[in-house]
Amino acid sequence: MAQLAHEILHTEMALHRSYVAEFGITETDLLHEMKAPTCQGYTDFLLRTATIGDFAELMGALLPCMWGYGEIGARLAANGCLDEERYARWIAMYASEEFQQLATWCRDATDAVCEGLPPAMLARVEEAFITSSRYELAFWQMAWTQERWPM
Repeated sequence: MAQLAHEILHTEMALHRSYVAEFGITETDLLHEMKAPTCQGYTDFLLRTATIGDFAELMGALLPCMWGYGEIGARLAANGCLDEERYARWIAMYASEEFQQLATWCRDATDAVCEGLPPAMLARVEEAFITSSRYELAFWQMAWTQERWPM
């Protein structure tokens, strides 16, 4: 988990900070930006799961992000969708062997913590996974439509 947190905070976020800088947005501006409704809901869901759920539930909630980005990065890389430089950097990071290893680790770790859990607990992990998967889809849609609060 420490390596996963380190990679997210240093490697993944460095890529996203580089995009922000390219668009002339300062980190201060970014910190004062209001989250879109879907982003707010998704992060609130993850924080709530981390706070009141157990470790297996949290792993179920985190897995769709890691797995999804890894799958998307790998498929785009395999299709040769690397023409635009910013897309190419994004694809290269999420298709990288390091990220793929982290995504595999997340899947394996989730399976391991779920081994032997009673059916009721497995159902809670499954529900966290499904809810997070739905938020992942909504997150991509939010970005595409540039979702904002109505007021």
